[in-house]
Amino acid sequence: MTENTLSDPNLVTDKDCEEFLFARGKGWVCESGSQIVGFSIVDLKENNIWALFVHPDFEKQGIGRKLHDVMLDWYFD
Repeated sequence: MTENTLSDPNLVTDKDCEEFLFARGKGWVCESGSQIVGFSIVDLKENNIWALFVHPDFEKQGIGRKLHDVMLDWYFD
């Protein structure tokens, strides 16, 4: 399965990201070397996953699953 891509990435602003990371929830990244290859953000206000993305070159390596699990472990704690 391939993830959905944003039809217009400009619809998600830096301000949106800041709000979800610091006011509404929390986020995590996965790094390989010095490159961010995936990230996830949970929204505590709406109780959902706001973002979970993995760079296409790093798909099928368990990164999305690990980000998902870490995020939900934190959420349910």
